[in-house]
Amino acid sequence: MAEATAGDRIDPKVMKVAVALIVGSLAVVFDTTIVSVALQTLSQELHVPISTIQWVSTGYLLALGVSIPLAGWAQSRFGGRRVWMFALAVFLVGSVLCSVAWSAGSLIVFRIVEGLGGGLMLPLFSTLIMQAAAGKALGRTMSIVTLPFVVGPIAGPVIGGVLLNWLDWRWLFWVNVPFCVVGFVLAWRMLDPDTTEARPRFDTLGWLLLSPSLVAFLFGLANSSKGGGFGRTDSFAPLLAGALLLLVFALYSVRRSGDALVDVRLLAHRPLASASASMFLSGAALYGSMALLPLYWQQVRGAHALQAGLLVAPLGLGALLSRPLAGGLSDKFGARWVAFTGFAIVGLSTVPFALATDTTNKWLLMAVLVVRGFGLAAVSIPLQAAAFVGLRRDQIPHAGIITRITQQIGGSFGVAVLAVILDIALRHHTGSATQAAHAFDQAFWWAVGFTALALALSLLLPGRTPMEAPKKPETGKAPQTV
Repeated sequence: MAEATAGDRIDPKVMKVAVALIVGSLAVVFDTTIVSVALQTLSQELHVPISTIQWVSTGYLLALGVSIPLAGWAQSRFGGRRVWMFALAVFLVGSVLCSVAWSAGSLIVFRIVEGLGGGLMLPLFSTLIMQAAAGKALGRTMSIVTLPFVVGPIAGPVIGGVLLNWLDWRWLFWVNVPFCVVGFVLAWRMLDPDTTEARPRFDTLGWLLLSPSLVAFLFGLANSSKGGGFGRTDSFAPLLAGALLLLVFALYSVRRSGDALVDVRLLAHRPLASASASMFLSGAALYGSMALLPLYWQQVRGAHALQAGLLVAPLGLGALLSRPLAGGLSDKFGARWVAFTGFAIVGLSTVPFALATDTTNKWLLMAVLVVRGFGLAAVSIPLQAAAFVGLRRDQIPHAGIITRITQQIGGSFGVAVLAVILDIALRHHTGSATQAAHAFDQAFWWAVGFTALALALSLLLPGRTPMEAPKKPETGKAPQTV
């Protein structure tokens, strides 16, 4: 690959911002994936059924839906550094409280506190990075800053398995504390002081429409993984309510223009619209498959939790290998063909799992996971960079919220759909590991289907786009469609 020009190199100031934010964000990313492997243990230790302890995850997700839409307004009102440090402090308090929880009910409440802090941090993370980058070297920048979000879902189950194997479950939450404390100090010392003088009015009606719609979507998708799937009243009713509320919010946001909590008119900007749609499907393919892979190793191959986590770990190796290459190629050739190639690699490397049996060579499947991890990182970098192409500084917070919402719902959608597919298939293939393998094959073919749709959508992403100097912020105008 040709050496980067001066304009394509990452500004040292951007790297300073990235380091400060990455350390803090690791607490959120690892916490989500670590807890996902601990539900069975928490159920046993706290003496409650799985249906109750599941709210440790569901309550966290619903809290994200409440706070994610607030990130843009909060940044405009209080400044990015203040909001980031406040959110990190909330997450820290929630983690400490979770570690001393005395019952399932208290743990669920404290996880909601964590979710409120994490929901502010997730969109703010990409917003602050993109504003610091000012449209330069977006691919190389995203190759660094998206690292936690690619490696986290892979390393989290391994860390969770290790902690549960040798330590008490409370260490699942104590592990967050060093990231929060160091991240807070780094943010205080390395992020630019807040200088905002804006005092935007809070869009109360917009929040009362958008947040409940996200909560309803996430609640309905979480319930669909139970018996009955999407046919359950507590699944389809919230999904329908969420869709109606989201439609009303979209109509309201268009009329309210630049004063809306989230400016949905930005979806007329083709790079953001195509990247958001692709992020939805990539979230479904990534998180849906990540839910299937440990289960395959456990239910079909007889691995315990720690072994399953280690068997999935090659995904992380592949992701690390592709990141520098994908970032440079995105800057050089644009997002379209890098993402297309990445989705093709992900799809092709999922096929062996859709053909796997209970005796397929483990080393072969682990090698395939390295390739799949390579493709996943090659997808995430250009999508994250493309979403912000051509946007003004004041539009970036809105774009950050839109992309975070599409990823969050896409991931929950993928997990829900594949869980329903797997549940139905397992009912028809019972009695042996061989039959269970056939059930997993069907679910993995659906994951291939998600990837194929994303492959087609990636052709709508922008190609190589010369980056201009950031324009002076304007008000009330949507960007021109590219």
